[in-house]
Amino acid sequence: MIETATRPPLPPFTGQTAAQKVRMAEDAWNTRDPARVALAYTPDSKWRNRAEFITGRAEIEAFLRRKWARELDYRLIKELWTFASNRIAVRFAYEYHDDNGFWFRAYGNENWEFDASGLMQRRIASINEHPIAEADRKYHWPLGRRPDDHPGLSRFGF
Repeated sequence: MIETATRPPLPPFTGQTAAQKVRMAEDAWNTRDPARVALAYTPDSKWRNRAEFITGRAEIEAFLRRKWARELDYRLIKELWTFASNRIAVRFAYEYHDDNGFWFRAYGNENWEFDASGLMQRRIASINEHPIAEADRKYHWPLGRRPDDHPGLSRFGF
């Protein structure tokens, strides 16, 4: 994949462009392709993910490889919470199982800050998860992009 100089939509965000940016992020994460996902961040992007501090694309990519090696059949839904200028707040929930077949649902919030070219320069994530029975799963689409007609977080009451 060739990296472009800009990653539209660009800040300052409107309600429409912020929602578009959120859906693009959800779609990318649902590919579970660490190299592709890492390109949405600045080369020196700073993350806090739970209690882990990550800096730069190489660390982001390594983190995502570890994450998706243990979070199997990962499916994610993100929803715009609010936005202003070059910042977006998102809430999300994802489901996955471990290598023992136990299912989990994680809920969280992210604060995003973008540079002028539309790359994310800061991501702060707070996440909690709990085990769920396989019968309680809500995300049943085929791996990859969530279908447009699949319910979002608000429809599930998450």
